[in-house]
Amino acid sequence: MSTDAVTGTDSLGVDQTTGDPAAQPAGDELTQRPVLVVDFGAQYAQLIARRVREASVYSEIVPFSVTAAEIAAKNPVGIVLSGGPSSVYEEGAPQLDAGIFDLGVPVLGICYGFQVMASTLGGQVARTGAREYGSTPVSVTDAGNALLSGQPADQTVWMSHGDSVAQAPDGFTVLASTSSTPVAAFANDERRLYGVQWHPEVKHSEHGQHVLENFLHRAAGIPADWNSGNVIADQVERIRAQVGDGRVICGLSGGVDSAVAAALVHKAVGDQLVCVFVDHGLLRQDERRQVEEDYVKATGVRLVTIDARAQFLDALAGVSDPEQKRKIIGREFIRSFEQAAADLVLEAKSEGGEIRFLVQGTLYPDVVESGGGSGTANIKSHHNVGGLPEDLQFELVEPLRTLFKDEVRAIGSQLGLPEEIVQRQPFPGPGLGIRIVGEITQDRLDLLRQADAIVREELSAAGLDRDIWQCPVVLLADVRSVGVQGDSRTYGHPIVLRPVSSEDAMTADWTRLPYDLLAKISNRITNEVAEVNRVVLDVTSKPPGTIEWE
Repeated sequence: MSTDAVTGTDSLGVDQTTGDPAAQPAGDELTQRPVLVVDFGAQYAQLIARRVREASVYSEIVPFSVTAAEIAAKNPVGIVLSGGPSSVYEEGAPQLDAGIFDLGVPVLGICYGFQVMASTLGGQVARTGAREYGSTPVSVTDAGNALLSGQPADQTVWMSHGDSVAQAPDGFTVLASTSSTPVAAFANDERRLYGVQWHPEVKHSEHGQHVLENFLHRAAGIPADWNSGNVIADQVERIRAQVGDGRVICGLSGGVDSAVAAALVHKAVGDQLVCVFVDHGLLRQDERRQVEEDYVKATGVRLVTIDARAQFLDALAGVSDPEQKRKIIGREFIRSFEQAAADLVLEAKSEGGEIRFLVQGTLYPDVVESGGGSGTANIKSHHNVGGLPEDLQFELVEPLRTLFKDEVRAIGSQLGLPEEIVQRQPFPGPGLGIRIVGEITQDRLDLLRQADAIVREELSAAGLDRDIWQCPVVLLADVRSVGVQGDSRTYGHPIVLRPVSSEDAMTADWTRLPYDLLAKISNRITNEVAEVNRVVLDVTSKPPGTIEWE
């Protein structure tokens, strides 16, 4: 049995000292041959794809049900088999088309993928009774092989398995072992087939990224020539092919995702794009003004603002369930876009183009958490994925759907967007609506908006804006606690601070803010925000918690 755990670092072909995108080699094609990551149902298999991209190699995800013919049609330069939660010998366990190993494409198996490779090619996988979870010492017995070239003989890796490869297939050389796992890595150089029992994609594996880069560059011979410039060129071409001479509407939230998506579409189709900013009343302090001034100034794109505050509040009245909130907000977003399209339809027709396309800044973590990955669970429906209405009248344009946040920031910089937009901390599309635990009312929004402004002001003053991923401020609207303010008894609401550090939103840890800063924030909120008499700190990582409370 194999279970994935992930976290780590990033680059996307960006110079780590300057933050600038690396130069794009001349002659690159718009669509590069990919490394395909076969997903065996691990929610974080995307992190493997992300590590491949960090090695400046383009990657895509495919389900384990993919056939050899389908793989061949994609013309990949390499294949990586992900981990997964199953046991290879159990009935119904995910398997792989054996013909994939005969395509002549280099393959790397990781954890469950390692066991699938061994089992499919005639090796033996068994439940040994000795589980290995977490940091595990491993001994490299053959550092001369391309996969483990340059690796120290003794190192610490991250294991997460209950089954083990008991015997390597014929023609394979054992490269590493642990005290409980005699076959922890193997290779068949002639067929360019490789595997490791541990998880090189996680930062806890000391030389994990080096293992992946050895496979990509040494064993498979793939050049390091993919970067944000390739993404831009490829997406511009794809957008033009999809949209043609049609008119496009983009829901601009002011966050980095929708801003970069809009900038990409604007680069592709120019004035065919109209951005619509919906003021749903769930925004933070001064957010509408910043969007209307900063983004338009930076891009020159046409922006239409819709005041839908009453519409959203009416639709959310009496609703406390977070899934229902998200779906309502997603539905009302689309209704607002439809209203904007109706207002613009006569103009569009007069200019020869019907508004048929809707741009969204959907990222891959949104898709995964909404159950969009093969074998993944629906953690929560994001308003722009699982929350979309079934009667959607637009064709979606989602140029960032397979990307992570760090990759989007790199693309935004390459497109020339200003730093204050590109490096803005993430803010969810449903806004403060999913940071109020309980019913959403105008009074509660005003209260939370004031507390949130204090937190952002103090974090900025402390110079921590770039040190934390984001800091959701949560109002426990249905909870009250006794306090003493001005020598009088109070019965007020708690405010929760949720500072987190992350690189991709797939995993996160709570940020250790200085105590003096926490004390200052707490004092200001309890002194300046009416009906709040307690400030608490959320010290939960992701998993088990998500970044947002709802």
